Amino acid sequence: MNNSSKRSRWIIFITILIAGVLLWLAFRGIDWPEFLSTIQNARLEYLTLVCLLTSANSLVRSLRWRVLLSAERWIGTLDVFWAMMVGYMGNAFLPARAGELLRSVALSRRTQISAGFVLATALTERILDAGVLVLIGSVALSLLPEAPLALLDAGKGMAILSAVGLAGVFTLPFLERPIRWFLDRLPLPSAWKSKLSSFLEHFLLGMRSLRHVGRALGFFTLTIVIWLGDAIVAITVAHSLGLTFSVPIALLLNVALGLSSAIPSTPGYIGVYQFVAITILRPFGFTNGQALAYILVFQALGYILITLWGLLALWRLKLFGQLSGMVSK
Repeated sequence: MNNSSKRSRWIIFITILIAGVLLWLAFRGIDWPEFLSTIQNARLEYLTLVCLLTSANSLVRSLRWRVLLSAERWIGTLDVFWAMMVGYMGNAFLPARAGELLRSVALSRRTQISAGFVLATALTERILDAGVLVLIGSVALSLLPEAPLALLDAGKGMAILSAVGLAGVFTLPFLERPIRWFLDRLPLPSAWKSKLSSFLEHFLLGMRSLRHVGRALGFFTLTIVIWLGDAIVAITVAHSLGLTFSVPIALLLNVALGLSSAIPSTPGYIGVYQFVAITILRPFGFTNGQALAYILVFQALGYILITLWGLLALWRLKLFGQLSGMVSK
């Protein structure tokens, strides 16, 4: 067995272990009759609305990605949307966020744009999204007077770090030469240096898409629309179960779920999402059973939509026969 196979097995083992521990922590103390009652009272009309809102928000996300891609050339909205849904399905069912590579390869093959550039824009989108997420979470916390003091203090620190980080991200393209000089002199194995250099090249390529003021404004405007849309989805899911989310709570929960997706986890974030939902919602008066019911319904709807749109995307992009090859790469 080679080193790569051993490393992959260890990663899978650690991922499953983390998911198992988090599930055990999340399921402790659940009032199962209350949980079942909350699920059984779900209202179909609101869940249908959630599906429509989530699909519309996915389209807005594809418009945001297209803003970055337009630095190379203009691409049809539907081409970007279908590629993005392939990526979402990959993230839902494959480990290590393989969907990011899948959507980049799918769009590259569809449009004949450099796969490196497409991947760079996908990477840039994720990094900037994380920075904005932290700022949104900090604002949401400041609007929740009942939030624990420790959370409020953490939110203030994260807001400062996020603002500094975003400012630093935008200055990096102008510092490429000194950064490369620094990387060349790091006391690291050549293989690590090569990976860092490749990461830097892709990231800077994507960041240059935002040097245009119009593209930058469009990107961040759509980002605000996306996260407000996600808050509306969270509130609607809660309402379908007879729960009441304020906008700040919905934003805070979505931020926590979004940031938690960066840690190693099983496909679909099983274990991670349950633990995060209970941890975030409990201080605001929700029971463990209510929080668990909410997150399971939220995830189930997400899986259904991602699977339906993803399969349709594979058909539209004529990728069914090529999918196995794309995954192996």
